[in-house]
Amino acid sequence: MDVFASTDGPESDGHEQVVFCQDKQTGLRAIIAIYSTALGPALGGTRCYPYDSEAEALHDVLDLSRGMAYKNALAGLDLGGGKAVIWGDPERIKTEPLLRAYGRFVESLNGRYYTACDVGTYVADMDVIARESRFVTGRSVEHGGAGDSSVLTAWGVFQGMRAAAEHAWGSPTLAGRRVGVAGLGKVGKQLTGHLIDDGAAVVATDVNERAIAWVRQAYPQVDVVADTEALITSDIDVYAPCALGGALDDATVPALRASVVVGAANNQLAHPGIEKLLADRGVLYAPDYVVNAGGVIQVADEIEGFNFDRAKLRATGIYDTTREILRLADAEGVPPAVAADRLAERRMAEVGRLRTIHLR
Repeated sequence: MDVFASTDGPESDGHEQVVFCQDKQTGLRAIIAIYSTALGPALGGTRCYPYDSEAEALHDVLDLSRGMAYKNALAGLDLGGGKAVIWGDPERIKTEPLLRAYGRFVESLNGRYYTACDVGTYVADMDVIARESRFVTGRSVEHGGAGDSSVLTAWGVFQGMRAAAEHAWGSPTLAGRRVGVAGLGKVGKQLTGHLIDDGAAVVATDVNERAIAWVRQAYPQVDVVADTEALITSDIDVYAPCALGGALDDATVPALRASVVVGAANNQLAHPGIEKLLADRGVLYAPDYVVNAGGVIQVADEIEGFNFDRAKLRATGIYDTTREILRLADAEGVPPAVAADRLAERRMAEVGRLRTIHLR
């Protein structure tokens, strides 16, 4: 089992620590990135994904860990931002030995990083990882955890969407609106339910045929389209990217027919400048790391002993946070993504500074 040296080179983009992990016997190849511990231990999920290269995996984990720092700051949590990726197809590589080897690496950081579920990892995986590490959240109810964090992720996205609807149309409801959901995974499925309960019409797509079969059976009133390109050019009011990152790029934004974008995917803006392109087109964008914070709120609550009602109440507050960011964006004449960044950076600086006041 090898831990390759942390890096502080230019590719780490200001991160405190980036650790490359390898266990040849189990086939584990992982990267743990800690962006900031200014507010507390870094918390962020572990993604298992078949990246084309180590460079692609590194780029993803650096982006994701930075996003977690901003997300946790705006969620009001006393936690920093981190993320991890395991390189490989989750359907093929995940075994008990591999997950436990990964748990040893998490434990080796001595609490600087808490992990949880993400794309390609599930509650059952966290229970296995926790057999080797104390610093695991998103565990099963049977093991004292909160269970599937997608429950409050979807709830928080829905609250953010309500706030955006109020800002755009004057009423905090999606009733009568047409919402395009791209990605019917753990979060997209539950978000679809919230939207239908609220009276919205839903258009959806997914690359997984099982997800399409599920939505056709569970919600036959949902319109299913062939792919994301067909979705974004559909007659929709709201676009909800709920799959992988980079959903908003130079090709997507000009083609987008929706006037509001609120979704669960992380890192939706493909590169800096997309937020201005959206604003120039008159598209209201609720920053992803603001509205999708319900999941991290849920797993963070485990650290002090999980209480679902307490966690859901905090996730419901995403509505107020989103409203405030959209208000500030208008007042300051900047895109909402810029307003959100400013608020997060202010909290990390102001609260993080308190750590320099030594008690002894």
